[in-house]
Amino acid sequence: MSARSLHASAIDRLTAWRTDSEDAESLRHTMLAFLDSAPDGCLREHVPGHITASSIVLDADHRNVLLTLHPRVGRWIQLGGHCEPSDDTVVDAALREATEESGIADLVIDPELLSAHTHPITCSLGVPTRHLDLRFLVTAPVGARPVRSDESTDLQWWPVDALPPEAEHETIAHMVRLAAARRA
Repeated sequence: MSARSLHASAIDRLTAWRTDSEDAESLRHTMLAFLDSAPDGCLREHVPGHITASSIVLDADHRNVLLTLHPRVGRWIQLGGHCEPSDDTVVDAALREATEESGIADLVIDPELLSAHTHPITCSLGVPTRHLDLRFLVTAPVGARPVRSDESTDLQWWPVDALPPEAEHETIAHMVRLAAARRA
């Protein structure tokens, strides 16, 4: 459990990632180059940018997606956040974040990287930075009922084909498509 194991796991997941496009492949190489130059690049204290871990949380039938109305972003997005020194791997970080933010026990995570994204943000340190987000697929158990945490303004299941107007439509729809392809 260390910055070193988080770093190694991020490299491992990115190296094994089977990308779905030239853009994703380019991003994969960019993130690997970032990690090569930033041994502490998985920790939020690395101000120039850092790896984050998020998940598209789907219900057991993969018909509904759990989204959080993020207080800082002001939009409906997938669950996720910063890696912590106590996380052994980025997969552990993604599952911890999904569990904390959803209040749902017994979530199941697919350890294969689903997608990745990078975006500028002013995060909890109060300074502008860049998140290099590694995204995973998480499935909730049958009948799972989410419980909103303090990290969310709201938390709801949404049909995968009827997202709220304030959602990150393109991002979420892309992850849902990737998840469906993985199930096929």
